[in-house]
Amino acid sequence: MRQSMRIIRQCLDHLPTGPVRAGAPGGVIESFDLVDRAKLGSTEGLAGVECTVPPTLDGSERPFYERILARDKRAALPAKADTYANIEGLINHFMLVMDGHGVRPPAGESYFAVEGANGELGFFIVSDGTDRPCRVRVRPPCFFAMAALHKMLEGGMVADIVATFGSINMIAGELDR
Repeated sequence: MRQSMRIIRQCLDHLPTGPVRAGAPGGVIESFDLVDRAKLGSTEGLAGVECTVPPTLDGSERPFYERILARDKRAALPAKADTYANIEGLINHFMLVMDGHGVRPPAGESYFAVEGANGELGFFIVSDGTDRPCRVRVRPPCFFAMAALHKMLEGGMVADIVATFGSINMIAGELDR
């Protein structure tokens, strides 16, 4: 029990200080922001504030449809029914998949994160304007926990390594790439 409390104390000492999310005061709050604030424990001052309520009454969904929707039809593979049913869908599928054809994003870099079971799963892609990425990196959710492991183990005993390692819920397949 003392070991667990020491680990929790060390984790809390390494958390960044200050507000994690800061929004503009006043106005209507989206329901998913209200859920996020409740998860962070910052519910003070929210009594009497207007918020939107989705028809599903869930409140946790975010409007990701605009991000997922492919603006350029050449950037998304055609439906399997189109690929198997007509020749245009088959040709479109091959043109996207074959070398030298496919999608050619503009030169630059992009980072996109999705919420995984253990935290944020991030994808960093650098493009040089060709149909192949110049650099691709995946940041697994347990990356920061493993990066802080040596700090958690300082001053402890050798027998604490297994307990500390098990308590951070590290998945070996995420880091062994």
